[in-house]
Amino acid sequence: MPKMKTKSGAKKRFSFTGTGKLKRKHAYKSHILTKKSKKRKRNLTYFALVDKADVANVKDCLPGS
Repeated sequence: MPKMKTKSGAKKRFSFTGTGKLKRKHAYKSHILTKKSKKRKRNLTYFALVDKADVANVKDCLPGS
């Protein structure tokens, strides 16, 4: 049986923390930044964890991990 391929879009967007949780970036940080406040842009910089309801779907896209 052939190896399962990793979804390349998911590979670029998600990574694992040291404890095995899934890390993601925030949306709304790529363009039209002039109207957004400094505080809002700063808070969008940091990583967030994938919600519990979505973890199974994301892990299905990352079978090799």
